[in-house]
Amino acid sequence: MESTVVLMNFTHVYEQEIFANSFYHRWVDCTDLTGTNCFCDATSASTIMKRINSYSPEGIHFIDSGNYHYVSKFWIDKIKEPFSLIVFDHHSDMQTARFNDMISCGCWIKVILDTNPYLRKVYIIGAKEESVNAILSQYRNRVKFYNETELFQEDRRNQFILENTDHPLYISIDKDILNATSAITNWDQGSLSLENLEKLLILILTKTRVIGVDVCGEYSEPANVFSAKRASFINSNTNKRLLTLVLSLKNMIHI
Repeated sequence: MESTVVLMNFTHVYEQEIFANSFYHRWVDCTDLTGTNCFCDATSASTIMKRINSYSPEGIHFIDSGNYHYVSKFWIDKIKEPFSLIVFDHHSDMQTARFNDMISCGCWIKVILDTNPYLRKVYIIGAKEESVNAILSQYRNRVKFYNETELFQEDRRNQFILENTDHPLYISIDKDILNATSAITNWDQGSLSLENLEKLLILILTKTRVIGVDVCGEYSEPANVFSAKRASFINSNTNKRLLTLVLSLKNMIHI
């Protein structure tokens, strides 16, 4: 399977972002699919998995807006060894599924915990307190939360690294963890700066073995032309910086 930079286009948003032309990448067009916005039906899920079948989980994958964060599951299901998952997200994405035959952007982490035999632990960084408090008790021993600042504390940082020496990691980034000067998304956002996100990624990428990375959080529903152009400029710049960072450290991860 191929390890590379992959752009998954559901909403045409990457067609407006300059960063997409700055690096060699593979393009996975999903704009023809229905039943994918926030929730994904079984037919579209099967089609998406077929379209990424030739690609490896090793690499960096851009997967459109946070409405499509569930696509992370399709990449993660390609991993066939014990691993842990790190998610940068302002939401826990651990809601109970509304429909048994559908995965959604709000429940995909819970689904992976319930179904993936290789997943050992999930670390969610930056989720707001109310979504953390809503986690069902049976998941507490497999899911660990860090707020936006904890990993900048030496003792918490060292503990995190020590916990992640036995298994490789997969990193999933929703840009809604960032403040409004670093990203414009469809959802309410956190307050982490892009610079601090980069510092955390450098820490993880240089101290642990990372299989792959995905990024979502585009702004795919602009109210007007001005907001569309502003979101495109800010998100493109952030995506380019994240991509540049990961590629600059690619010798330390499996890309």
